[in-house]
Amino acid sequence: MELRGAEIVLECLKKEGVDTIFGYPGGAVIPLYDALYGYREDFTHITTSHEQGAAHGADGYSRSTGKVGVCFTTSGPGATNIVTGVATAYADSIPLVIITGQVNLDLIGRDSFQEVDITTITLSVTKHNFLVRDVHDIARTIGEAFRIARSGRPGPVLVDIPKDLFTESTTYIPYIPPVDREENRHWTIDGIEEICRLIDNSQRPIIYSGGGVVSSNTSEELVKLVEKGNIPVVNTLMGLGGFPRTHPLSLGLVGMHGLKESNMAVQNSDLIVAIGARFSDRVIGRADEFGPEAKVVQIDIDKAEIGKNRPIDYSLVGHMKEILNELQKGISKRERTKWLEQIKMWKESMIHEELSWDGIKVLKSANSILDKDTIVVTDVGQHQMWTAQHWKFIKSRTFLTSGGLGTMGYGLGAAIGAKVGNPHRPVVLVTGDGSFRMNCNELSTVSKLNLPIIILIFNNSTLGMVRQWQGMFCNGRYMETDLGDEVDFIKLGEAYGIHGVKVSDVESLDRALKKAKNSNRATIIECILPKDHMVFPMVPAGMSINNMIYN
Repeated sequence: MELRGAEIVLECLKKEGVDTIFGYPGGAVIPLYDALYGYREDFTHITTSHEQGAAHGADGYSRSTGKVGVCFTTSGPGATNIVTGVATAYADSIPLVIITGQVNLDLIGRDSFQEVDITTITLSVTKHNFLVRDVHDIARTIGEAFRIARSGRPGPVLVDIPKDLFTESTTYIPYIPPVDREENRHWTIDGIEEICRLIDNSQRPIIYSGGGVVSSNTSEELVKLVEKGNIPVVNTLMGLGGFPRTHPLSLGLVGMHGLKESNMAVQNSDLIVAIGARFSDRVIGRADEFGPEAKVVQIDIDKAEIGKNRPIDYSLVGHMKEILNELQKGISKRERTKWLEQIKMWKESMIHEELSWDGIKVLKSANSILDKDTIVVTDVGQHQMWTAQHWKFIKSRTFLTSGGLGTMGYGLGAAIGAKVGNPHRPVVLVTGDGSFRMNCNELSTVSKLNLPIIILIFNNSTLGMVRQWQGMFCNGRYMETDLGDEVDFIKLGEAYGIHGVKVSDVESLDRALKKAKNSNRATIIECILPKDHMVFPMVPAGMSINNMIYN
C-alpha cells in the first residue's frame, strides 16, 4: 500500500491502539495535520493553548490511563516549548511518544527558519530519540518508539521527522517489533527464597513502595504480599495510590514531609524492602542514616537504579508482578503485633496543629465530599505536600503530580489529559496561586472542550514552599516570594466562561464542592488561606529523616 509519510505515521498510531493525540499545529507539521484530516474518525486531537500544555496533557492522559501518551508539535519553538513537559515525564518514568516536525532534510544544519536540533536538546530527558532521514524508516521508527516507551522502565521517546518526509510516498509495511528476550530479568528462584527467609526472620520489616508499583499495575500483588506477611507500607510521593491509604497497614508518605509514623518506622526497621522506589534524596535524607540498622532489599525493573542512591544488601531486577507473586508464595504468615503496636504509638504521639481554616481543612473536606475514584492532580508546592499527606488515595493512577522534576504549571494540562482519558471519572486539580499563574492559559482548552474539572486554588498570596524555606533557613529574609492580588482568578475564569467562587471557611467550601460535584461544568474554587501556614512534619535538607520539625 503506497502512502505518504504523514499517513504512515497515522497508520502506525492506529496499529499501536492510539485514539487520542495532544498537540499544536505549525509549519513543519502542516502535512501531518493535512493527513490527519482524513483520519478524523480514528483520532481525537486535543489542541491546547501552548505546546507545554500539550506535553503535560499527554503526560496526564498516560498516568491516569496506563496508555502511552502521544503529542505532536512543530519545529523550532514548538519543539522547545515541550522540553519541560518531556523532562517532567522522564523524571517520573511516564511513557510518551512525541512527534516533532523538522525543517526539510536539505535545510538541516543551515540555521533555517524554525530549525532547532531537538534530538540533541532532549538527549538527557528522553529514554531515546530519533531523527528520521528516510521515509522508508518511518514505520520502523514509530514502532520502536512505542516499544521503547513501554518496555522495561517506561519513559518518553521523541521522533523528529523532516517536513519533506511527510509528503514523500513509499510502500507502507507494518512494523513487527522483535520478540522480548526478557532482558530485564535478573532474578532467580534462589534469590527469591533468600529474600523470603529474610522477610520471615525480620522482626521489624517495612515495605517502601514507589512509583514502580503504580506503573507496573501491581497494587493487587502488593496487597497480597503485605497482608500475608503483615508488613507495614510506606509510600513515596509517586507511589501514593499503589497501596490503599485506608488499609490498616498503610503508614502513608515517607521522607522530607513524611508522616511521623512512616519516618520513624523506616528508621527503626530491621529490613527495608524497596519496591519500585529509587531512594530519592527527598525521601532518604542522609543516605548513610536511612534505615541505619536495616538490611535493604531493592526490587526494580531498571538495573541502573540498584544501589545508585543508597548501598543495598540484596536486589531483584525484573517484572514486578512476577517478583511479588513469587515473594507472596514464598513468605510465611506473621503477626508482628509488637512492631505494629510501636508504630501505632508513634502515630498517636503526633500532635497536629488544628486550625479552623487552612489547606489541610480544604483537602479533608474535598476528600470526604468527592467520589472515591476521583483523580487528583496537583501542581508543585505546599498544596502538593498537604495533598500527599492527607488525601486517602485508594487506587492506583488517581494521584498525578510532578515528583522528580517538581514542575510548577504541570497541573492544569495534566488535569485536561486525565479528564480526556477518563471522561466518566471526576477530576480535581489542586493548585497554588503561584503554580496556577504559570499555565492558566489552558483554561481556554477546558472551556473549549467543556471539561467539568474542579479547580481548587490555594491562594495564600505567596510562593508558599519557598517562603517556608526562607522563613526557616534564611532567618525570615523573604525575597521575591510574596504575590500580589493583581490576578482575580474568579474573573479570569469568567473570561473563559468558567464559573468560580471564592471561599474562606469550611461551610462555604463544602457548599461550593457539592455544587461543583453535581454540575457538569468546570468550576474554580479559590480558597483564601493564611500566608504563614507551613507544611509539617519537615526534615531539613541533608538530615536523616527521623530529625523532623513538627511546628
